[in-house]
Amino acid sequence: MKIEIPERKKLVYETVIPIRWGDMDAMGHLNNTTYFRYLETARIDWMRSIGFQPDPEGEGMVIVNAFCNFYRQLEYPGDVLLKMYVSDPGRTTFESWGTMERTDMPGVIHAAGGATTIWVDFPKQKASELPGWLRELVTVPD
Repeated sequence: MKIEIPERKKLVYETVIPIRWGDMDAMGHLNNTTYFRYLETARIDWMRSIGFQPDPEGEGMVIVNAFCNFYRQLEYPGDVLLKMYVSDPGRTTFESWGTMERTDMPGVIHAAGGATTIWVDFPKQKASELPGWLRELVTVPD
């Protein structure tokens, strides 16, 4: 099943990640699990860039599902430009999306993925309403 990234989304973060030799698999291209690590790195770095630090004694974000579509192989050496987007805030969730392109091939998407992110009360292990400051950040303007 292929999940498409929506046209209506908000760019919130960009980062460049170097492709490491050790991230390659026996076939000579980036191992599939590494794409998910890149998406995770962008999400965590974005959270830190907005001043959010997860608090196991309080509330925070958790991923409840994730996907990645692979379009072109990524190979060492090189750098990946990962662009992170958000959209569709609900009562307790929002969607995060990421596109990956090589910095030496601007505009050519090699992979794209996303995740449903839920706001939780960690001690209660229950979903909580998105805080207003976060809802504002993930809302796509009209």
